[in-house]
Amino acid sequence: MKTKFIAAFAILITTFSFAQKKELKDAEKAIKKNNFAEAKIILRQLDPNSMEDKYKANFYYLNAEALYANGSANNDDVSKALKSLGLVQGSLDAESAALKKTMIESFVTNANAAYESQDYSLSSKNFENAYRVSPKDTLYLYYAAITASGVQEFDRALVLYEELDDVGYTGIETEYFAIDKTTGVEELFSSKTIRDLSVKGGAVIKPGQRTTESKREEIVKAIASIYKSKGENEKALNAISKARKENPEDLSLLISEANLYFELGDNDKFKELLKVATAKDPKNPELQFNLGVLSQESGDFDMAKKYYDKAIELDPTYVSAQINMAAMLLEKEKTLIEEMNNLGGSAADNKRYDQLKSQRTEIYKSAIPYLEAVMKTDPAQIDAAITLMNIYSATGDTVKFKAMKATVESLGGN
Repeated sequence: MKTKFIAAFAILITTFSFAQKKELKDAEKAIKKNNFAEAKIILRQLDPNSMEDKYKANFYYLNAEALYANGSANNDDVSKALKSLGLVQGSLDAESAALKKTMIESFVTNANAAYESQDYSLSSKNFENAYRVSPKDTLYLYYAAITASGVQEFDRALVLYEELDDVGYTGIETEYFAIDKTTGVEELFSSKTIRDLSVKGGAVIKPGQRTTESKREEIVKAIASIYKSKGENEKALNAISKARKENPEDLSLLISEANLYFELGDNDKFKELLKVATAKDPKNPELQFNLGVLSQESGDFDMAKKYYDKAIELDPTYVSAQINMAAMLLEKEKTLIEEMNNLGGSAADNKRYDQLKSQRTEIYKSAIPYLEAVMKTDPAQIDAAITLMNIYSATGDTVKFKAMKATVESLGGN
């Protein structure tokens, strides 16, 4: 009885293996005829866990082909196809590599076409699929993230951005370029070899190379921004804080963290970090300007003037700093005018009035250099022009008043 049972069992295994082989052959034939639906039905009836190892690789490969459907699959089936393809091992490595190459080319082509037609959601999904096939090509993951973010698919974009963060993507690469000899326009090349061949052929001249800027800050800021929009402020701060710990000398990340605190309404922390940033980059006029704004808002006008003047010293064309300085100086006029209006007609009051009027004139004069600098940098600044015109009138500078009045009228003012 025992011997007969073993023989029967052996026959059963042989028959089962034959059936598996036949069904895999049927699925393969259906795929060759582009009948992917039929192939999927056949393959769904098979359980790879019960297969002999020699059939498993074939099953996973055919399953990937059927699900991928020569590029016509929906995103869910594409994900399943990629997962199945990842399980292919052994004798079908070459076929698997060829299919992956085909899939990448198809996904990238579809992604670019969708991008050109402004279907950024579809473009993003195709770029992500290209990355899933070839995880070493992290540029595709970056493209997937920014296009998803562009159409406000923020939850999906967040997952992609965080994946970029996890793999340490920076986007830094070397660009090879040369100048087209005929047009004089710079041309980028995919490699140094191709660039050098073009130079040798005489088509381009002045070859060069440069390193692109890191996209690290952009990625971290995107993560923080999405968390902030979701009201998850702690996670937003943690994202930038984590990046700063990894890159403590990165000034751009420090400024990004400072700006996030500002957006969250924490001006004290914003000011604290700006001071750290200013110490690291003392010749940055924007940092000086921002510290000036904070000082002005807190009522510390002397410190605000110091920061604004420093910003202007570093960049004499910094219009925002010049306008803020002029406005802050002219703000002092209000208290003088209030006192002047409340004075009576006594001799003492008249004397005080003249003193206040003289002080007001000095305030006007102190603002003139800043407003004139604004007009020199940006002659179309009509508000500055009107203010200057009124100041020239109040200080009795008739010549400059007439000239500025003509400027105001030319800008459409009254």
